[in-house]
Amino acid sequence: MRASPKLRPLGSLVRLAFALALVVAPLVLLADAAQLEDSGDQDDSRTAEPGDAGAGEPVDGDPPSEADDPIAESGPEVIVTAVDSVIQVVVAEFIEEVTAEADRVGAEALIVELSTPGGEMQAMRKIFTTFLEARTPVVVYVSPSGSQAASAGFFILLGADVAAMAPGTNTGAAHPVAGGGEDIPGAMGEKVTQDAAATARSLAARRGRDEKLAESAVLESKSFTAQEALDAGLVDLVAPSLQSLLVDLDGRAVEKGGQEFTLATRAATVRRMEMSAFQRVRSIIAHPNVALLLMSLGSIGLIFEITHPGAIFPGVVGAVCLILGLWAMSVLPVNYAGLALLFIAVLLWVLEVKVPSFGMLTLGGAVSFCLGAIMLFRDADPAMQASLNLIIAVGITIGLLALALARLALKARRNRVATGSEGLLDELGLVSAGIEIGAPGKVRLHGEIWNAEADVPVEVGDRVRVVRVDGMTLRVEPVGEI
Repeated sequence: MRASPKLRPLGSLVRLAFALALVVAPLVLLADAAQLEDSGDQDDSRTAEPGDAGAGEPVDGDPPSEADDPIAESGPEVIVTAVDSVIQVVVAEFIEEVTAEADRVGAEALIVELSTPGGEMQAMRKIFTTFLEARTPVVVYVSPSGSQAASAGFFILLGADVAAMAPGTNTGAAHPVAGGGEDIPGAMGEKVTQDAAATARSLAARRGRDEKLAESAVLESKSFTAQEALDAGLVDLVAPSLQSLLVDLDGRAVEKGGQEFTLATRAATVRRMEMSAFQRVRSIIAHPNVALLLMSLGSIGLIFEITHPGAIFPGVVGAVCLILGLWAMSVLPVNYAGLALLFIAVLLWVLEVKVPSFGMLTLGGAVSFCLGAIMLFRDADPAMQASLNLIIAVGITIGLLALALARLALKARRNRVATGSEGLLDELGLVSAGIEIGAPGKVRLHGEIWNAEADVPVEVGDRVRVVRVDGMTLRVEPVGEI
């Protein structure tokens, strides 16, 4: 028996409430986590006293020892933070916050543990500009072993007051390239390369580092190990751990704002600052691959909702993913021609469902999607480009899905109508009140009682078939006894 029409809106409301709960609940949890983390940071921001528990804990996980632990005693405060991701706008905002906090509390030094393959040029410039304008001495420490400060990370390392690396790390390879990893052709390529080389020379000169070698990392894509960078004068220190770095920094003179400071870090209290949960989520979303996936999932959800109206859940999730993807596009260096091609691809896939073209619209949408995704991000750094493998996989997946939905839509068009008066034709019912010629009877059909007429007498209990619907009266014919 079919559900009452009165209950259908209630079912839709239940599905909508469930979809909204799935979307809102994670956001509430993230907000709570961010609030808890912020309160934790405020508790940790106090200066540790000699008797405080945890004040002398080793920063690298080694067993505590009064004799060899340089930060076991209270002293000046050193703020330490870590950047282990692609350089983009959220990372730049976080570095600004940490630097402002270090200036506010008068920290002895700010140490940034860096590990990055590169990133957006504007975010990179924002970071080293923040370092140059900071009142607190800034130390960029490429760590742990196996990490790199490549491309944009190389410029951030050059912009630090003190540049340090851990053994087994490398830096350099800062030559600008196009999205596919190839050189940028023509005058534009020369312009971008010369601008990057001038930036490297300027930063190296300001920090008293080798300008020629800094330029070679841009013009010749040179990369340097930690020891090579130290021997060439590109970095100031090579330290195996944060603990040893604090010892090596102690007594070093650093010039800031025309004044010379002598660092006292041997007995410094270390305070770590990390991104809040909300910042981490934003940082993940702002990655080119994640942004492309969100846009793709949003498109899939909306296509499904268009082809299956009333499903609600795919439409809600698709809309949320699309909004998050568009936010990521707003903070990433987006080529609007690529974005337009993505929307054209979605339009072609929707048209394939509505107007079957034997796969031609789907193929055109897949080609448009792949070209748009390749052109989408205009930053020259490969770290700010979507993965080609991901682009192809997503394009094929959405294309196949569009074909499957188109096939289902075509099949649905060929099916017999199942609603309204046409949906009653050829349906079987049971006579509940006898039918005489010229005298209507009653027929039970789909759990409902209908008035019925027939060309021959039909007795109670006989099975009948609907041959015509006249308003609220069925025209039936007998098909045998039950």
